[in-house]
Amino acid sequence: MNKKAKKIILKTKKQVYGDMLGNNASMFQGEGFEFAELREYVYGDDVRKIDWKTTAKLGKPFVKVYKEERELNVVVVSMLPGSMYFGTVRQKSDVLAEVVGTLGFSAVKNADLFSHLLFADKLYDLSKPSKKLFSVHKAVEESVGFDPLGKEGDFKALVKTLNNRLKKKALLFIISDFVGDIDLKLLSKKHDVFAVIVRDSFEEDPSELGYLRLIDMETKQSFEGNIDSGTLKSYKKALHDNDEKLYKQFKKQGIRFTKIYTHEDAGLKLMKSMR
Repeated sequence: MNKKAKKIILKTKKQVYGDMLGNNASMFQGEGFEFAELREYVYGDDVRKIDWKTTAKLGKPFVKVYKEERELNVVVVSMLPGSMYFGTVRQKSDVLAEVVGTLGFSAVKNADLFSHLLFADKLYDLSKPSKKLFSVHKAVEESVGFDPLGKEGDFKALVKTLNNRLKKKALLFIISDFVGDIDLKLLSKKHDVFAVIVRDSFEEDPSELGYLRLIDMETKQSFEGNIDSGTLKSYKKALHDNDEKLYKQFKKQGIRFTKIYTHEDAGLKLMKSMR
C-alpha cells in the first residue's frame, strides 16, 4: 500500500474510532429518515417540518411525518480534475483523501452502507456498497493513487452518471474544489447532497509573483505572463463570482456545504460543519 495512503488511513481511522471523533454521536445523525405521510399540524410540532405547499393549498397547516430508516446509503464522490493537483501546505488531492477516509470510517462505524466513486473527465471507479473497513481502505488508496494531471472536471457528466447509477436514495458527498460550470439540481431532488469544497488559501488570495511560466494542470498547456496587481484583481473577481453563484445555487437547492483548506484538519472541520 502507498505510504501516503497508509498514513491517511491510520490518521482518519484513529480520529473516527478514537477520542477526537469517537466519543461523538454519528456524523450522519438526523439524515436517516424517509417521508411517510402528511398530517395536520398540532401544537408542539417542529415548524421546520411544515409542508408549505400543502398548507397553502388546503388553507391549514400540515406537517411531513417521517419514519426512520434502518441504514443510510452513504456515497462519497472524489471529483479529481487536474486543478486538485495543487497546494502550498498539502495537495488538495491529499485533503480530499482525508475527507474520504473520515466519511468512510464514520459510515462503517455507524453500520451504514459506504460506497466510493472516482471521477474527473469520466467515471474511473465505482465500488459496491459495503460495511467493511476494507472498502474504506480501498477508497483512500484509489484517491491517493489517482493521477489527475491532464484531466478536466466534467460536472455535467458526473451528475448524469450519478443520476443513472444511484437507484437508491443516498446521503451523497461530493468532494472537489468546485470551480467551473456546476449544477447539482438534478441530484438534490433525489438525494441528500453535501458538497465538500477543498481549497488552498493561496489560490483564493494569491500574491504578486512577477513574470512567470505557468502550466494548466487540466489541459497541460503552458503559458507565460506577468502576475501583477491587475491580473490578480481580475482573477480574484472571477473566483469570487464563481463562488457566489455556487453558494446561491446550493442554498436554492437545499445542498449543505463546507469549505476545507489545505492547512486545516479535515476530520475536525467536517465534524464541526455537520453538527
